[in-house]
Amino acid sequence: MIPRYQKILFGALLVTSVAMGVALWQLRERAHERLIAGQNSAPTQAPEVAPAEQATLLVANDSDGSLMPQTHSLPLPADPEARAQALLGSLLDLYAAPDATHPVPGGASSVLQVFLLPAPALGGVIPANGQPKFPASGSGSSIAGGKDSGGAGSSASAGAPPGSPSENDEQTGPQLAVVNLSSGFANNHPSGIETEMLTLLSICGTLHANLPRVAQVRFLVDGQPRSTLAGHMDLTRTYLTEDAAQTEGQQP
Repeated sequence: MIPRYQKILFGALLVTSVAMGVALWQLRERAHERLIAGQNSAPTQAPEVAPAEQATLLVANDSDGSLMPQTHSLPLPADPEARAQALLGSLLDLYAAPDATHPVPGGASSVLQVFLLPAPALGGVIPANGQPKFPASGSGSSIAGGKDSGGAGSSASAGAPPGSPSENDEQTGPQLAVVNLSSGFANNHPSGIETEMLTLLSICGTLHANLPRVAQVRFLVDGQPRSTLAGHMDLTRTYLTEDAAQTEGQQP
């Protein structure tokens, strides 16, 4: 015969077990409800990105050495620096595509940053005929003359007044775009004066076509100066965007 105290103890344990089971079931139901509520409140679509706009990309073609403007509908941010980076990313995505007319690996991730600054006056020489010169690294002038070029210089051609820019110049005057490329892009870029030239010109032309205030472009690689892109075109110089505009639709 089971003692009375054991019956009482067994009954107490049974009641406790049932109570704990009910409490656990309620907690499980509440957790399930919270999970369902979280799923229902989550967005069913990706967050909205910048609205698509018509943009002009100056696309290089290796077959004839030309630069041709192409119109694309692209989501472009309102911030000018972010917009410039998005434009160049779309351009380099075209070059990384399998059917690219100017094959260059890397794509949009090759553009690390783009900085827009007031354009300083240049001391380079602009060719009298308005046609840019494209020498290899180390020769006497860059595309339309960089800072290291000899000669009297023409700040009017660069779109920048001599001397330090005023506050009004910073808001409305010409700009210098500093394009920071990845080392992977530079290291894997096809070597050759023409293919390197087309890449730089297409970058300059694309910036100017969509951001007309950009009159000058300088290049960095991983945030540091680099002597050449892939052994030929000088990256230590300042390039003028007007030179790219002059070569649209024709061989540079």
